[in-house]
Parts: sequence; C-alpha cells; structure tokens
Amino acid sequence: MSSAGQVKTDYDPEGISIPAQRVVCLRKADQLGLTIIDEYIEPGKSATEMTKRVAFQQMLTRVRTLRDVDYVIVYKLSRVARNRLDDAMVMADLRKRNVTLISATESIDDSPVGQLMHGILATFNEYQSRESGADIAYKMSQKAKNGGTLGRAPLGYINVFDRFEGREIRTVAVDPERAPFVQVAFELYATGQYTLADLADELFDRGLRTRPTARYPAKQVSVSKLSDMLRDRYYIGYIAYKDEEFKGRHEPLIDDGLCERVQEIIETRAAAGERRRVHHHYLKGSLFCERCRQAGVTQRLILQRTINARDTEYMYFFCRNRQDGTCQAPHVNVIHIEDAVEQHYARVCFSPTFVADIRTHIAETIGEEEAAARLLHRQLTTELQVLDAGEENLLELAADGTLPQAKIKAKLRDIERQRQHLKKRLKETGQDLSEGARLIEVCLKLLENPQELYRRCDDDQRRLLNQSIFHGLYVDEERIAEHDLKEPFARLHAVQAVRQQPQAQNANRSLPRTGKGPAMDTTEVLLKDIDLTPCSSKPSMVVAAPLQHPTPSPPPWTTKPHRLRDNHRNNINHADRSRMSACPRPGVRARAGRKYTACALHLPGV
Repeated sequence: MSSAGQVKTDYDPEGISIPAQRVVCLRKADQLGLTIIDEYIEPGKSATEMTKRVAFQQMLTRVRTLRDVDYVIVYKLSRVARNRLDDAMVMADLRKRNVTLISATESIDDSPVGQLMHGILATFNEYQSRESGADIAYKMSQKAKNGGTLGRAPLGYINVFDRFEGREIRTVAVDPERAPFVQVAFELYATGQYTLADLADELFDRGLRTRPTARYPAKQVSVSKLSDMLRDRYYIGYIAYKDEEFKGRHEPLIDDGLCERVQEIIETRAAAGERRRVHHHYLKGSLFCERCRQAGVTQRLILQRTINARDTEYMYFFCRNRQDGTCQAPHVNVIHIEDAVEQHYARVCFSPTFVADIRTHIAETIGEEEAAARLLHRQLTTELQVLDAGEENLLELAADGTLPQAKIKAKLRDIERQRQHLKKRLKETGQDLSEGARLIEVCLKLLENPQELYRRCDDDQRRLLNQSIFHGLYVDEERIAEHDLKEPFARLHAVQAVRQQPQAQNANRSLPRTGKGPAMDTTEVLLKDIDLTPCSSKPSMVVAAPLQHPTPSPPPWTTKPHRLRDNHRNNINHADRSRMSACPRPGVRARAGRKYTACALHLPGV
C-alpha cells in the first residue's frame, strides 16, 4: 500500500512506492522458498483506518474462507496497521488460522524475541502516526492563521502553484470560468425570487458546471452544495478552521453587503420553517389552522395555486390535514387572509398610557442598577487599595527579617489571590446593564401603531415583522382567531392586560407567578427572567436594529448576546439592593433567565 501523494507523483499509475515494495517482498519470498499465490495492492490508502481498506479486508476474508494461505508478507509492519488495537486484532485472526505474518524489512517472527520486536514496532508505529497527525494539524492551523486556503479550493477558485523568490508556493486563484457564475448565484438569490432548486437549474442553464475529476465528470451543482456555498464566508475573504475564523489571502468574490442580504433571506426562510418550492408568499410559515389547534394539533396552512378555465390564477391557503380528511377547514383566498392579518395587527397595539408607564418603570430600574454598580465599583477599588497597603507592609517586614520568610510568602500569596478575585469583580461591574431595556424599548416602539407600520411594509418586511412578533397566527375561515406572541411581546401584553383590569384582586389572580409565591407587581412581571448579571451566563439575543428603509440588517454572526438583571425579584429594601445588586452575595442566588429574541428588522417610518 502507499499514500495518495505517492501515487499522484509519477507516470506509473501505482506511483513510486508500490513497485519498490513489490521488489523487496518478492526477494523475501525467494529467500524463504515461498510461492506467491496472490497480491493485494492498495494505492493511495492509509493504514490508519482499517475499515476503509477494501483490498486488505479481501485478503483477510480469503484467509478465513479458503484457508490456502500459510504466510502473509508485508513490506513493513506499518503497512498492516497504525495502532496497537488493530494490530492485535489482525494478529489474533491470523494466528487462529495458523498464518504467519512476515515483514520484508523487519526482524519479526514467532519467537519470543520476534514477538517482543513486533510489540515495540506496533507501539512505535502508533506513536509515529499520532505525532505526525498532531504536527500536520498544527501546521494547518498556522496556515489558516496566515490566511492560507486548506485543501481543495471552493467552487469559483482553483488551486495553483506560484513562484516566489525561487520557491514554489501552493495557493489559490480566482477561477475565470466559474467565478462569474458564483457572483451571479449570490446576486440572484439576494433578490428573494429564487429557491435553491430554481437557482441550481438557472445556473446550470447558464453554463455552470462542477470541476471534473479523475473519478467524476463535470455536472450540475447540487442543491446541498449550493446551500453550503451561499453560507460560506470564504467568498467574502475569510478562512474557517476548527470554529475559528481568519482573514484569508485570497481575493473575495462578493462584498459584505451582498453576503448579508443572502444570509437574511436564508435565516428568514429557516425561521418560518418554510419549504420553498414553486409558490412564494410572505405569509407562508406563519399561518396555522385554528380548528386543528382546538383539537390539540398544530398544523400549518399551505399555499395552493389554481387556474380556472379562463386562465385566471387564484391563490388559496388551506390546512394540510384536509389532504387526509382529518380537518374540514375551508380554503381561504390569499387576498382575504392578507386583509385579515393586516386588521389583526390592531389587536396587538400597546396603549400610549401603558407605553409611557413601562418606559418610566424601566428608567427607574436601570437607574437603580447603575447606582448600585457605581457603589460596588468604589467599594472594590477601596478593597484593592487596602490589599496594596498590606502587601507593602509585608514586604517591609520581610526586609527587616522580623517574620519568618515562609509565613510572609504564604500571606503574599493569599493577598494575590484576593487581588485577582477583586479585579475580576471590578471588571464585571463595567458591563452594560441596559441592553435588555433597549430590546423592550424597540418592542414598545414596534407596537405603538403596528397596523399602520404593517401597511407601509413591503412583502419581505412584512415577513420579518410577522416572524419577529408571532410564533404563529391561527386562521379560522377568513379571520385570525388567535395568535401566539413571541417574547417579550407576550409578557408585555400580559402586563398590559392586567393593568386594564378594574379590580386589583382580579389583577393579582391574572398576573404571571413564579413558583408558588404571590403575584408580582408590573415591573417585576416585565423584567422577570431578563438578566444581565455578571455572575450569570448570557443568552443568545438578537436585538432589533434601528428601523429604517431599506438598510440591510446585520448578519447573524455579528450580533452580541445581552441580558438585563431584575432587582425587583428580591424582596429587599433600596439600601440592601444597592449593596447587593451588581453581583449576588452568598445567600442571594442569581436566577437563570429566559432567552428573549427578536429578528433584526429594518422597517419604514418608525
């Protein structure tokens, strides 16, 4: 057997290594007076993975079934296996059938010394394989950090050799034949008018083909490959290696803005769970059947296109369960559904009084958090100054020889531990506590007059708005019977509903509760489970960007997670809260927060 590199570097299809190995093995057989009955060759294979070696497995099958083999001759023991486990299993299989393994270049046999040498060589081969793998991985990492492309160039680029200062450098260059098609693929998909299947067919018609290889001819780019290509940041100039990203040396084929628009379309289609085939509509993936919901089943509405005898086209939404007869909800014309959704937005509007009151509560809460953080910052700074003074005193005592050196060193180590702990907490106090409040502010602004906002949006903006506010809209005939709001819209509406109830007793019964405790006040309900405390992990939150038209929203990989800590959960007075809010003391446990998310929106007129 030989490696792939040895096979590809000679005119002989077997490469350089295999003919040399054959000569040595034949000489060994002549020396022992053995007759060669068959030869098993594996060009371009590695002994690291036993299950992928077809010829080797065929040889073992012959040994087990025909039983016409007394000796197996290999060039080196490393050609059998590169780890001790595989070596032991193969040797056990051969010995069970009285077959002796002979190395043409190494002194191994069935004697005790030969078996000792066999074990040493097997161990060394495994070490060499692992050490080489680690070395290659390190060098690949360094190449990626330097911006080099690893392995085969993606579609739109080609691997080339470049001469630099008398050296031959392996690098990549833009493929003049396929690169223009890659750019067209991003531009067409960014229009939102193409599915992946449509785009693959369009590119094929225009002349895009994959690069041919020795095994496979040029063919149409598959949908899965096209999907990977549209998500690959290599085309904007970055190299990815083991979950890290580095700036590449290659020439980008597309700009960041085009890539961002493509990612937006991919994410919005994925968020709706929409299977894009032929018929497109911005409500696909957001509409569900109300009758099925009442029966305890969640089922989407799907889109159907109908053409009558006069070639007039009609579009309908209908429940998928009608296809098997389990739902009798009628077909609904798309125009009626669009009007119903627009009218439904009036039901999710926040009143001006509620918006003003919530903003006031949040401003007060943030002010208290910031005051507590400033107090804690001053206290930690004072503690650090005390530690510095104590350290100086100890150093003076050490110079005078008053205290034992071992005791002084122990105290200095203790001071250093305390200093690192205080510095860590001091760094945590600098974190911004207002990001969660900004998210709520965006939510309030979105639903101050959502119906008018929805009317001014185009189809793509309506899709984003629906996916940001609703998990689903439930349709019964030609009306929206119910909705499922996303957080924090659902919690904000719960607070508004409670505040609109005339009696406080009814309000307490309707408020969301934590465990078995009493109902919380308005601010507690609003800020419950939104936590930015430095002592807790941060969830993934995509904060809605400033709403404007038609600036594209930031790509998913540029957003930062944030939380807002709720001080009102702890039943403590203002002075205690000021001392304890920035980081919980022993006995005050930080609660895990729910992850509130919102799509990055860019809508007109807000």
